[in-house]
Amino acid sequence: MLPQEIIRKKRDGVTLTAEEIRFFVRGITDGGVSEGQVASFAMAVFFNDMSTDERVAFTLAMRDSGQVLEWRSLDLPGPVVDKHSTGGVGDVVSLLLGPMIAACGGFVPMISGRGLGHTGGTLDKLESIAGYRAMPEIGKFREVVRDVGVAIIGQTADLAPADKRVYSIRDVTATVESVAMITSSILSKKLSAGLDALVMDVKVGSGAFMPTPEKSLELAQAIVHVGNGAGTRTTALLTDMNESLSPCAGNALEVRLALDYLSGRSRPARLHAVTLALCAEMLVVSGISASDEAARVRLQAVLDSGEAVERFARMVSALGGPADLFEQPGKYLDKTSLTVPAPAQRGGFVSRSNCRALGLAVVGLGGGRTRPTDNIDFAVGLSALVRIGERIEAGQPLALVHARNDGAAQRAVQEVQAAYEISDLAPPDNPLIYQRIAA
Repeated sequence: MLPQEIIRKKRDGVTLTAEEIRFFVRGITDGGVSEGQVASFAMAVFFNDMSTDERVAFTLAMRDSGQVLEWRSLDLPGPVVDKHSTGGVGDVVSLLLGPMIAACGGFVPMISGRGLGHTGGTLDKLESIAGYRAMPEIGKFREVVRDVGVAIIGQTADLAPADKRVYSIRDVTATVESVAMITSSILSKKLSAGLDALVMDVKVGSGAFMPTPEKSLELAQAIVHVGNGAGTRTTALLTDMNESLSPCAGNALEVRLALDYLSGRSRPARLHAVTLALCAEMLVVSGISASDEAARVRLQAVLDSGEAVERFARMVSALGGPADLFEQPGKYLDKTSLTVPAPAQRGGFVSRSNCRALGLAVVGLGGGRTRPTDNIDFAVGLSALVRIGERIEAGQPLALVHARNDGAAQRAVQEVQAAYEISDLAPPDNPLIYQRIAA
């Protein structure tokens, strides 16, 4: 076989065999396929798509390009299950969900990413905790999953290396939007963790990764079909991202919220509803609970008893963080000295939020990256974000801006003001959960 002939077939809309796809991905991994050939293949897929069988073969080949974790040898007394989100603003669910599922008897080897564009990254949030090691050796990762029930780390060089190369090329060749390639990229990394079951959280709305609700649905359906085709029980929930999921956005701010949520000091309604829905779906799909109702009862019990708090604290400590994070968060989570309100310019009802713009405001403060090599200021961000549907008075804060200097603060104030629309009439409610997708 020749790489150029495989590209030619896909260019002409011919379905590739699993053997041809495996050959091409081996070349991506060992350098036998050039950067130009990867780019040409990605563009051919962008225009001609892939069938479900092709997507499954491509996903499995990229998964198998590196190490695939196995858990059977550890004789774990429960299923290995994970959740993946397409990203959003104020989405701190992973920090809550992992410990909650572990406390219910699941094992969660969560391989997460950093912030991308306007979306916050789970790894960046965890690295705002002094000492937390997000890139441990695989042996340590397996040990923490076995002993604690949950470990949240970043993708190592050993996991799905072909995807790393493909993604970097897609990023500079205008082929990122291909649903087939997005699906394979997400699942190759997730399935390399050796999962029994996976639940996808696909966002819909102004802060979503996909540009339209139709595209969000298309991606959710693709991931469910390919995940199940690859042998992993997979479902998806379409959830709302027309406004920040949490009342804050920014790495250390979101970790503080996670600590408050798990300890019971504060559980914002939107965040709580989405977290419970995703956790319950995981418990049912993995076979831990027989029904959504039974799952929710169990989840509330581990929150009320403190078992979820204990799992989070043990995970942080096992991965190098402080053992007394819950007792002394201020000692380990950085704060800015400057907090400035962003006042509403008129009174009325909050009718719309440009969630993407709010995320970019956090990036502009230094809380995200414009280049992969950028350092992040973990302390900056937004808090006390108003909800869609709230009635506010002129001058009332739309949010509080946490910044390092007044210039950055005033720019963020203007961005927050521009992100909100105020009207005389209350808007209709957006659903939190739009749809469940199953095979």
